[in-house]
Amino acid sequence: MIKYPLILLALCTVLFACTSDTNTDSEESEEIPANNFTISGMIEGAANQIIYLEAQSPNGTISIQNATIGADGSFKMAGSIPGLGVYQLRLGDAPNNMLLLTLQPKDDLKIKATSETFASTPTASGTDWSTNLTDYMREVTEFRTKQFELNEKKDQFKPDELMAKYLVLKSKIDAFAIDRMKKDPGNAFNIILTTYAVPPMNFEDWDPSSLDVLKEVAAAFEKKFKDSPMTETLSAQVYQIEVAYDEHLANSSGTRVAPEIALKNPSGQEIRLSSLRGNYVLIDFWASWCAPCRQESPNVVRLYNKYKNKGFTVYSVSLDANAEAWKAAIVKDGLNWPNHVSDLLEWKSPMPQLYGFNSIPHTVLVNKEGKIIGTGLRGAALEQKLKEIFEN
Repeated sequence: MIKYPLILLALCTVLFACTSDTNTDSEESEEIPANNFTISGMIEGAANQIIYLEAQSPNGTISIQNATIGADGSFKMAGSIPGLGVYQLRLGDAPNNMLLLTLQPKDDLKIKATSETFASTPTASGTDWSTNLTDYMREVTEFRTKQFELNEKKDQFKPDELMAKYLVLKSKIDAFAIDRMKKDPGNAFNIILTTYAVPPMNFEDWDPSSLDVLKEVAAAFEKKFKDSPMTETLSAQVYQIEVAYDEHLANSSGTRVAPEIALKNPSGQEIRLSSLRGNYVLIDFWASWCAPCRQESPNVVRLYNKYKNKGFTVYSVSLDANAEAWKAAIVKDGLNWPNHVSDLLEWKSPMPQLYGFNSIPHTVLVNKEGKIIGTGLRGAALEQKLKEIFEN
């Protein structure tokens, strides 16, 4: 499947690199006003603990400021930041006991919580994005709780059923994020919320209306935060998603002929993709060393057996380098179709560039005329697509 960059991670990299630069003795660091933000609040049950404001950089964690919480639970810190960005407010020594903040100069953020609710259901105020932070933490805490409960029952479900239930849970927080971004596209906390609008793995289960929301947010940031490196990166990320989605549409329309593949099977005989014309063909890029590929194998085997007499077959292209491991995996996983090929070049193979992928498993569905009608189909999505073809 195509790997889509996580907007939040990319934006954080820009910010934290910038933050790292501003903690040097360069002239740029001298331009940052002293104490251009404050964070204060009350955290009951956290007396004498230290609360830290930090940033992550390619070179590790950068400490921005810290404060010792008083006996009554109150704290206050002031410091300087170069501009809008994502920072983490951490309570104590536990690395995950923290909040993500979309802090910007002149912010006067206030946090109210207990030591137990600090990283789950705090109440934030004092900035134009604090309400979104408060509501988001409640949504994400509910999601995590239900996700944990689902994970406890995972053995009761098939992998595709488990994924479907997970997506139902996730849809609630996705809808929350989309709603908040629509209401206020220029809100700084949208840096966090945009991660819920991007394609998770591929475009098959993605609502394309999310792209319109992302574009609206990027346009609002270009007006409100026009000089911020975060804005430049956000706009670039949204553009990349738009280009990838256009490519996905082209690959699903049945107008593009699948590039020819002519590789040898385990016996040394060449099998051409074009020799399978007249069938619906699932080109399955995989490898014996790829755990997700092997986990998906039973689903592909089941669907092959179900539709092989109706004009469906699989053309497996292995990115193995070890011929014996490749052959052994075919036998062990019961991959009982005859079309197995490989050039045994692993990632040096021209296949990833030819078909535009950089991770596996990756699938391409081809119609009887040899034209691409789907990419990245796995699990329930693949089953639904084949059902539409052969049972409607």
